[in-house]
Amino acid sequence: MEREKLTVTIKKGLIKKIDSIIDGRKIRNRSHATEYLIESGLGVNKIKKAIVLVGGEGTRLRPYTYEMPKVLLPIQGKPMVQHVLDLLKSHGVYDIFLSVGYKGDMVKEYFGDGSKFGLNIKYITEKTPLGTAGPLRLAEKYLNETFLLVWGDILSTIDLNDFIHFHKNGDSLATVALTTVDDPSRYGVASIKGNKIVGFVEKPKKEEAPSNLINAGMVIMEPEVIDKYVPKKGKAMVEYDIYPKLAKEGKLAGYPFQGQWIDTGTPEAYEKAIKEWNK
Repeated sequence: MEREKLTVTIKKGLIKKIDSIIDGRKIRNRSHATEYLIESGLGVNKIKKAIVLVGGEGTRLRPYTYEMPKVLLPIQGKPMVQHVLDLLKSHGVYDIFLSVGYKGDMVKEYFGDGSKFGLNIKYITEKTPLGTAGPLRLAEKYLNETFLLVWGDILSTIDLNDFIHFHKNGDSLATVALTTVDDPSRYGVASIKGNKIVGFVEKPKKEEAPSNLINAGMVIMEPEVIDKYVPKKGKAMVEYDIYPKLAKEGKLAGYPFQGQWIDTGTPEAYEKAIKEWNK
């Protein structure tokens, strides 16, 4: 990315604050820190749109999901997906596209147009299950700029501003949020080279896993991904149909983050979320 040199004079006290965010990894030096703060302050590289996947049947959480969609199951007084939307809103992502399927009318009834939540919500309706990538094709006319694809049943405290900064300062068409787990054998595990994801290994034996970094259920994408990599029709999975192609071409990045992360996909995980989610 082309850069120009800029010389500025600032107060000594501000220099100390600038230096305080340098960690040698995400923020490499004083120049990088200054650029990061200027971008954040000016709202440069903000992402305004997110498509949130809320159409799954939640079969592993039956019998709870016989009566309501999984994403409406309560966690600490409100539906689990509302925690996801709160995270997006807190980082300035207000235009939300909810991809609904199973019992989608209940989701629509609860959230409406989003105005009472301070959001602008539209709905993408899956008449038949389209997987995690199919809804992107349905929403293509709206996703004409950099956007987030988010799983509606995964809770995290990821710093979206830093995630977006990482993506915007890279050269990838998609950047996957990665979290660390002690036992990656239940997940798709990322094989990393530098900042690039070169592949995923599905549910490897713990001792054979290429890392302990797994897909955290959130990815930043450029519109080009939909145009060039998502099938025109039918069901498709981001994990199996899109990521491998991008990785092979060197266009898939990985963003490891620290913070709370809970996949609510099993009764045990849902119970953990009820007890431990602290956002």
